[in-house]
Amino acid sequence: MSEKSPKLRAELDGIPTYKPGKPAASGGAVAYKLSSNENPYPPLPGVLESAVAAAGAFNRYPDMACTGLVAELADRFGVPVEHVATGTGSVGVAQQLVQSTAGPGDEVIYAWRSFEAYPIITQISGAKPVQVPLTPGDVHDLDAMADAITERTRLIFVCNPNNPTGTVVRRAELERFLDRVPSDVLVVLDEAYKEFIRDPEVPDGVELYRDRPNVAVLRTFSKAYGLAGLRVGFAIAHEPVAAALRKTAVPFGVSQLAQDAAVASLRAEDELLGRVGSLVCERKRVYEALVAQGWTVPESQANFVWMRLGERTADFAAACEKAGVVVRPFAGEGLRVTIGETEANDLFLHTAEAFFKEM
Repeated sequence: MSEKSPKLRAELDGIPTYKPGKPAASGGAVAYKLSSNENPYPPLPGVLESAVAAAGAFNRYPDMACTGLVAELADRFGVPVEHVATGTGSVGVAQQLVQSTAGPGDEVIYAWRSFEAYPIITQISGAKPVQVPLTPGDVHDLDAMADAITERTRLIFVCNPNNPTGTVVRRAELERFLDRVPSDVLVVLDEAYKEFIRDPEVPDGVELYRDRPNVAVLRTFSKAYGLAGLRVGFAIAHEPVAAALRKTAVPFGVSQLAQDAAVASLRAEDELLGRVGSLVCERKRVYEALVAQGWTVPESQANFVWMRLGERTADFAAACEKAGVVVRPFAGEGLRVTIGETEANDLFLHTAEAFFKEM
């Protein structure tokens, strides 16, 4: 008797695999990981102590409603607790947003290139991804995205700052775009790198959400707050959307350790944002050095820089790795380099200078 494989959903065919940043080499030569946009600083002492204390009770289930964290976030952002929903990192909440709005036959619009999880979570839900190319300056083309809206559009992602280019959309153009979007289409402002923005013309998505029921704001504790390994993110959205996110959340998905560490991080925000300020200074130094070397790179408002290298991408990534720095290549397009420790940034800049001279 011939054996048949279990029948799987056809929507899974062709879904790209998420590619995490390559880790630094273990042992041997010193290597720095600049491939995952992680905060290079270790956890603050108070945050670490809070997490360790919670770990002593991980034989128990966490608070499924994340009550303490939700209350802290509601107070921090001045929103009703009913408007806050949590998940396993911002990518987990993004998947909940797609599951809540889009299914087979529906469309999800996003810029491209942008966060590589967007096509994955869209296709998993059975919806059709609609990718709108970035402008020649690697910025969201909001007019083209608005033109791409159809009767089947259910959700639009606007990644601001955009991952992996670090570019931003500013208030006037974003508000003009939101005015064009039908009220029954959800717009998700993905602000995973919000704390690194220094451009005063970039709006805070939470302020835009307040009087726009079809706008949701996505944030994470993985980047500026340095809790990437604990997987906790959240959305701020009006009650119908936030309620849907609670329905689609994995039960007990956010550990108590993550919840307590996130609360402690919010309470230590001044010190954490001081660290962010240091990274922003390093970002400016790296950007100006690359421009001085002759590179054309977009000015970043995130904790990374983007370099379009086309067919030279793999060669440059290999040169960086040989020098002891792991970066994030996107084959045939370019590479993203996280702003890390000063020593790591110096190694990268030295490699970039040598590579540019050989081009």
